[in-house]
Amino acid sequence: MDITTLILFALGFVLLSYGANVLVRGAENLAITMGIAPLVIGLTIVAFGTSAPELAVNIQSAWNGKSDLAVGNIVGSNILNILLILGIGAIIAPLKVHKRLVKIEIPLMIGASILLLLLSLDGMLNRLDGLILASGIVGYIIYSIKTCHELKTPDEICPTEIDKKSKNIFRQLLLIAVGLVLLVIGSQWLVNGAVMVAIYFGISELVIGLTIVSIGTSLPEIATVIVASRRGQQDIVVGNVIGSNLFNILLVLGFTSLIAPNGIAVSNAAIVFDIPVMIVVAMACLPIFFTGYLIERWEGILFLFYYFIYSLYLFLNVTHNSMLPIFNEVMLWFVIPMTVITLTAFVWKSFKKK
Repeated sequence: MDITTLILFALGFVLLSYGANVLVRGAENLAITMGIAPLVIGLTIVAFGTSAPELAVNIQSAWNGKSDLAVGNIVGSNILNILLILGIGAIIAPLKVHKRLVKIEIPLMIGASILLLLLSLDGMLNRLDGLILASGIVGYIIYSIKTCHELKTPDEICPTEIDKKSKNIFRQLLLIAVGLVLLVIGSQWLVNGAVMVAIYFGISELVIGLTIVSIGTSLPEIATVIVASRRGQQDIVVGNVIGSNLFNILLVLGFTSLIAPNGIAVSNAAIVFDIPVMIVVAMACLPIFFTGYLIERWEGILFLFYYFIYSLYLFLNVTHNSMLPIFNEVMLWFVIPMTVITLTAFVWKSFKKK
């Protein structure tokens, strides 16, 4: 195994994380200067910034013909965003969920996930599929711009105290440019290292994309959710996750499909398991978010539990562990039914209160 590639692989994580943070900081300060509401910042600018690593990795992967890595990266990142990122955020502090998210963005996220599955059924995302996905994000951005004024408060329209540095538009644009450069370099090193590790250990590129690369490219979301939760910026936390998932499917996979020389091949494993899991996780947001429009700490723990279960399944499956059938039975007949019953009870309780 090439030691230099391993070192660059590790540095790729660092550059991706640091570059995205620089990009988000510059974009967020620019948005604050313009008086944009925190939820809109989370849904658009921060979401795009934290999705930039996925975009950079996917462009590199698709151009080099590493389709499994490209698809696995997005699907794994979306699952991780909800289960791990929101789980961490809710444990730090219960997260308030804006009603707009439940009515608009979450149904859109579920719809985009289902659309991805439908477009993937033929085993390929071609340029037409990419155009359909990319058109969706263009429409969403236009809608967000037209409706952003509905989310503003007087303090957000006319901020009274803004750091002088955030007024320096040139400085923020420079930060954004530097962040993008670091993301491109980091993504190249990360993809090269991930492919080498996959080949060395005999692990499929799909699994590498679903786990190692998806975690690496989600580090910006992890950093954002920790900082924003501690500062009480809950709209940015939840908006970032939901917005990032929309950008990942519609923008990242859409744009990647458009530029890939031969389109993006979608493996059967992704079609029959990973993408459906992503859809179920997206749908799980509705009952959890709807119960009081608040993600409680116990719900954050539930999210983390399911992320651990998902990661454990991937490990057992790729290693062909003899415990896999037992694990599947326990999940099918105990864990999942108990979760459904619990969430149904809380939704019913919420309806009765109304």
